[in-house]
Amino acid sequence: MTTDSPTRMTHRQVLEALTGLLLGMFVSMIATTVVSTSMPVIVHDLGGDQAAYTWVITATLLTTAISTPVWGKLADLFNRKLLIQLAIVIFVGATAAAGFAQDTNTLIAFRAIQGIGGGGLAALSQVIMADIISPRERGRYMGLFGAVMAVATVGGPLLGGWVTDTINWRWNFFVALPFAVAALIILQKTLHISTERTRKASIDYLGIVLLSAAVSLLLIWVTNAGTTFDWWSTETVLMVGGAVVATIAFIIVELKVTEPLIPLSLFRGRTFTLSVVASISIGVAMFGTSVYLAQYMQLSRGASPTEAGLMTLPMMAGLLISSMVIGQLVTRFGKWKGYLILGSVLLIAGSTMLSTLHYDTNFALVSLYMFLTGAGVGMTMQNLVLIVQNVAKPTEMGVASSGVTFFRSLGGTIGVSVMGAVLANSLTSLFSDGKEKIGAAIAQLGDKGAEVAAQLSSGTLPEVRLLPEPVRSIIEDYYAQAISHAFLIGIPLAVISLIAILFLPNKPLTRMTTSERAKADSEKGTGTVEGAADVAIADAEALTGSPTGSVPVTPRTDR
Repeated sequence: MTTDSPTRMTHRQVLEALTGLLLGMFVSMIATTVVSTSMPVIVHDLGGDQAAYTWVITATLLTTAISTPVWGKLADLFNRKLLIQLAIVIFVGATAAAGFAQDTNTLIAFRAIQGIGGGGLAALSQVIMADIISPRERGRYMGLFGAVMAVATVGGPLLGGWVTDTINWRWNFFVALPFAVAALIILQKTLHISTERTRKASIDYLGIVLLSAAVSLLLIWVTNAGTTFDWWSTETVLMVGGAVVATIAFIIVELKVTEPLIPLSLFRGRTFTLSVVASISIGVAMFGTSVYLAQYMQLSRGASPTEAGLMTLPMMAGLLISSMVIGQLVTRFGKWKGYLILGSVLLIAGSTMLSTLHYDTNFALVSLYMFLTGAGVGMTMQNLVLIVQNVAKPTEMGVASSGVTFFRSLGGTIGVSVMGAVLANSLTSLFSDGKEKIGAAIAQLGDKGAEVAAQLSSGTLPEVRLLPEPVRSIIEDYYAQAISHAFLIGIPLAVISLIAILFLPNKPLTRMTTSERAKADSEKGTGTVEGAADVAIADAEALTGSPTGSVPVTPRTDR
């Protein structure tokens, strides 16, 4: 049976179809999380500085963001099953290649290729889920997604930290290989999606180039301004001006081409536009917080990679528990807006509290701050995609779903870059102002002082936990102050997210899958009573929350 069949899939058939999809998502998540707590050690061993650390992260986020709408467009034009298999191959191949990197530039390059595959997995998993599960029924299966997320987000950092501490960090990049092979085989056997597409394939190549140029120029400027060149300089004018010109050209192209990368007509709907605005700040909270919490644990609290994985568990717990519980409540009661509002409030609270961190903040309080932030992300992240899919046209399901994911990734990418720039500038200022204090501490070390001074002045990201006292306490304090300053970026964005969510139209969730809606729309267009009945039943179910057949419906043929 294919997902385009007019017959609704049984629970067992849905589970079979989801098996390979869930494994593909697991591959993406485990390959990302397994290196998260090891990244400070990796960058240190490869001789990278704070800017290199930021780019190792943002390279993946950048290409993920740029490629997500491309994959979403391809999903509307080509075989989605083949596309997701291709995305897995690209993602895991680049991940494995990154394990052989000998310097940060090579690592950044392979991480960028990894992001291309990651964008495909992010976009296509959402689109295929909409093919086989209706928005209203999605929460029924959230336990499965929650289990996959739990193993990957909790187990990944712990496994990566253990591998780094006991074997070698390079092995972290090979962990996902066997799971990728299994995912490809299972997807081939269990996921049956019709390859029929009614539209002629047309790829917006110029749009891809312009979007890439605009985002890349902006990120390069944010990362290097204030360090490599001044904020107000010729480089700033060229980069910011180039980004603005590329953005304007991209908008013009999208209005002209037959198959736009991001159809601007989507922004005519309040649900899509406001979801995009909210998703940008969610991306900053999700990516930025996780990236710099790993640095905080290791550079401000002296944790090893394994310990850092354990110490970030409260945030993962908040995310997983809230996403699973809210998913079940949405399916049971059909209500979603209140949970989104609560999630955005928790996000504001968590972001505000994280901006107060010190190197000696009571860890119980740090855990509370992380839990609140994670719960806020868990309540909002997937539900914003869900409500967009609920109102999107079946023919635009790919670009609508990937559009929200794209702006979330874009927000996370820019957020990580901005936070990294704030962190780097704060560190420069703190080290400059505390030069005498550090010098006095180094003088107390005797013969070891010269070695420590050489390490701190090299520009390489330090391995703080190995530094001797009293230098270690000073460096931990400086990094804690700089990271807390970086977390300030998330507060105004979280407030904007709350405002956008408050104005979202509170539309009921349909029980129809994308395929069923496409069939109903087609039959409605030809004037058949069956097509009109399908639409009427779906409307009645959404409004009443009653299952099919329990609500008497008079078919309407005037729609």
